Amino acid sequence: MEARQSAWRIYRESLPILVVSLAGGIFAGSVLGSEGMTSGFERFPGMLLLLPAFLATRGNVYGALGARISSGLHQGMIDPEFSRDRRLVNAIAASYINGISVSVFIAVLSWGILQVLGRESARLVELVSIMLLSGVLTSTTLIFGMLTLVFASYEYGLDPDNLIGPIVTTLGDFFGVFFLFIALTVAGVIF
Repeated sequence: MEARQSAWRIYRESLPILVVSLAGGIFAGSVLGSEGMTSGFERFPGMLLLLPAFLATRGNVYGALGARISSGLHQGMIDPEFSRDRRLVNAIAASYINGISVSVFIAVLSWGILQVLGRESARLVELVSIMLLSGVLTSTTLIFGMLTLVFASYEYGLDPDNLIGPIVTTLGDFFGVFFLFIALTVAGVIF
């Protein structure tokens, strides 16, 4: 009986966020297919190669942060509020550095692969600039957005473990594509 109630609770708490994730994914797809985005991809060859890696790492890096925060909440080591708690600050700083540095690494790796394959590519400085800007914007938004949702759900008695996966992937896709669009627009003006 207890296992059945636990399964029902997981389903009940996960279903609404999955519906929101679906809407967020559709929005990200519509931005990805927009005229501005496709023209940015044409102007900076190589973007299609690095896009899947960029979006995947958003979920990996910030999913790990979310799991760490959730464990801290369950163990009573982290309070569900924005504070100067050393554990919270260290976890955020490590994720922020990882999120931005992996973005730059993706740009360099993609550029290198395209050079080896002899394919057309934007200049290295262009790809790094686009990834750096979108990485900073996405990382900042993901950290504060995810923490707000996790803390709020915990305060309302929901289990963050049931919500973190869909929240992180949705926020990563949604803001990843949106800020990539902004970075392409800014790079189009600068370069």
